Amino acid sequence: MRMRRNHQAEENLKTMPGVLPGSPKSLYGHWEEVFQRKAPLHLELGMGKGDFIIGMAQKHPEFNFIGVERVPEVQYVAAQKNLKEPLPNLRFLSLDAVELELFFQPGEVDRIYLNFSDPWPKKRHAKRRLTYVDMLKIYQKILKPGGQIHFKTDGEPFFEFSLEQFREAGMSFGKISRDLHHSGFEDNVMTEYEKRFSELGLPIYRCEGWNG
Repeated sequence: MRMRRNHQAEENLKTMPGVLPGSPKSLYGHWEEVFQRKAPLHLELGMGKGDFIIGMAQKHPEFNFIGVERVPEVQYVAAQKNLKEPLPNLRFLSLDAVELELFFQPGEVDRIYLNFSDPWPKKRHAKRRLTYVDMLKIYQKILKPGGQIHFKTDGEPFFEFSLEQFREAGMSFGKISRDLHHSGFEDNVMTEYEKRFSELGLPIYRCEGWNG
């Protein structure tokens, strides 16, 4: 369900902890200054309401995390969860994934998370999927050699499509699970969608891709 436009939320975002301006000029090449330290940089594209990226930042203080979400009203929900005790290794950024190269230098990112992205189930919309080969090529440019893409979804057709796209992009991939919650994987942090799907007993599909 699409959220209603909330102009007050957009205004409040400008002063909330960790929320970055959407200007690439102030961020491109300046990420160590933004975080005031040098550390591996991890992005979640389409962070939704923020449960995953906040959980990861809490669990892994050794990494810098950026939650990317292009819908301001959704970003606002995530940023609210970071209000009480703002995490020093977490930032929020509003942009479309096709703009990533404007914000990140080549080889600057260590890992990208794609969690329950919109599957765009109609074939004519395949190019809109965040795992479409053209999108993967954008990620490859900003990822370091050996940088990773961690992908999770509840949809088997979308999962199989995405594996084929990894192949087409020339990426190595592995750690494939077609039932994540019964696979023994121990470092999983769940998203809001994932919690809902798990309660319904639906399998979660996961894999990792490697750049270069």
